[in-house]
Amino acid sequence: MSEEVEIISDGDGAVLKGNESALARFLKDHEWLPKARPVSLARLNEMFRSGADVAETLSGVAEQSALYLKLTPESARRLQDAGGLMKTKTKGISHAMLGKTGDHTMKWLQVQDGPLSLATNPAVLSGIGGLMSQAAQQAEAQELKELIVKLDEKLDDVRRAQKDEVLARMRTAAAEIQEAMTIREHGGDPKTLWDKVSKVSGQITNVQENALAALGALADKVESKEKTGQLRKVVREIEQDVAMQLAILARCFELHDEFHVVELDHVIATAPENLGGHRAGLAKAGQIRRDEVLARTSKLMSQLDRAGEIVNANIILHSRAARDVVGALKVTGELVAEFHFPLGIEIAREELVTVPWREAVKDSRQLKSAGREVGVNVLKGGAAAAVVLAVPVVKALSQKDGKSPEV
Repeated sequence: MSEEVEIISDGDGAVLKGNESALARFLKDHEWLPKARPVSLARLNEMFRSGADVAETLSGVAEQSALYLKLTPESARRLQDAGGLMKTKTKGISHAMLGKTGDHTMKWLQVQDGPLSLATNPAVLSGIGGLMSQAAQQAEAQELKELIVKLDEKLDDVRRAQKDEVLARMRTAAAEIQEAMTIREHGGDPKTLWDKVSKVSGQITNVQENALAALGALADKVESKEKTGQLRKVVREIEQDVAMQLAILARCFELHDEFHVVELDHVIATAPENLGGHRAGLAKAGQIRRDEVLARTSKLMSQLDRAGEIVNANIILHSRAARDVVGALKVTGELVAEFHFPLGIEIAREELVTVPWREAVKDSRQLKSAGREVGVNVLKGGAAAAVVLAVPVVKALSQKDGKSPEV
C-alpha cells in the first residue's frame, strides 16, 4: 500500500489525500490530527461528469481518504518552510507529495504526475479549492459555536436576555439555514436548498452591522472619559457589554459560514465552471467583513489601552482603581482575542501590567500627577502647602512600612 500523502493548499487550509494510516501518521507527527476533519473527494465526481481527462484523474481518487486541515499562521509557515509546497497552474493553489523513503520518516518528494495525482488537471484543482472553501466555512462555524458557549457563560442574566432578544431578529434565517445544513448532510438537492436560504442573508447582515456599531459606541464611551474614577466605572461596566456584542457577532459569522456552504453547493451544481471565481469573490467579501471587525475591535482595544495608561500614570492616589481597570482590561482583551482566533485575525498589542505602588512613588511623573490632583481638590489658600506636603508624606509612609495606602 502506498505511503504517499498528497497535499493541496490554498494558503488558508489544506486537503490531505492518501491512505488512512499515512495520513494519521503525518498529522500525528505534527500534532495536527485532532484538528483535521474528513472531506469527501467523491463530490468531485458531481462537479465533473464529463471529460475523459478529468475522468482519468478522478479514477480511484474518490475511494481514498482525505482530510481537511485549517491552517493557522504557524502551521502555514511550517508547511511552507519545509519547502515542499509548489505553485500549480491554478491561481492560489499549491501542491506537494510526501512519501516514506527507506526507514526514514516522511519527506517531501518531487511533485508527481500520475492518474491518482490531483495536480494533473487545473479543473480538478479548482474543484478541490471549492471543497476547501466549504470545509473552511464549516470548520470556522464549529469553532464559533464553541466560542459562543464560552461567551454565554460570561454573561449575566440581563446581558444574556439582551443577546437573545437581538438574535431573535434573525431567528427565521437561522432556522432555515440549519434546516438546509441538516438536509445537506443527508444528500439533499443543492438547488432546492439554495431556494430555501437564498433570501435570508440580509437578516444576518443587519444584526451584524448593529453589533459592530455597538462595539464602536462602547469605544466612544471609553474615549470620552479622562479621570481615573470615571474610567474605573466605565471599563468595568462595558466588560459584559463587549462579551454580549462579541457573542452576537460570533453567531452572525457562524450563520454566514453555513450559508456560504449551501451557496457553494449551488454553484457546483449549476455552474461548476464559475466555481473558482465565485470562491475567490466569497473570500474577498469575507476579508472585507473581517477588516471591519478588526477596525472596530482595534479601536475598542486602543481606547481601553489608553484608559489603562491613564490609570497606570496615577497609581499613587488610585492604586486600587488602577488594579480594577487593568484587570478588566485583561479580561476584555482575552475575550476579543478568543473572538478573533476562529476568524484568523491577529492584533499586535502588549499586555498592560499595573505599576507597583512602591515603584510609582519613586517616579517623578507619578509624583507630579499626584501633586496636581491634590492641588485641584484642596481648598484655595492652603493649596500650595497641601501640594508641597501631601506627596512627600505619602512617600515617607511607603518607605516606612512598604505598603500602599488604600486610596
